[in-house]
Amino acid sequence: MNRSRASALGFAVAAALLAVLAVSVYRGAAPGLLPESSWGAWRQEEVAHWSAHVRVNHWTRSAEAELYMGKAEQISLHAYGETARAGSVMDETVFTLTPDGKLTGSPR
Repeated sequence: MNRSRASALGFAVAAALLAVLAVSVYRGAAPGLLPESSWGAWRQEEVAHWSAHVRVNHWTRSAEAELYMGKAEQISLHAYGETARAGSVMDETVFTLTPDGKLTGSPR
């Protein structure tokens, strides 16, 4: 293999890896790689008598939520590319967070 073919192969492999990384970040599969500045501000809301803080990523389809029932219970939801669900032990409420930041709560 001559030198130009080797460098072309190396360039093709690097480009393929970069493309795979870009797609995984865009789809929300690699939220840990996103800079803090890509996340929006936390917004506060109340869902099913729970206090909630929700933020949405501006670059990808990702959202995070922190829910609190006073100091008794805390739930963290991470919707990285797909909807996240979690349930409360105290009052049997199921919470759903979509990647666009919509948070809902309903009894089991």
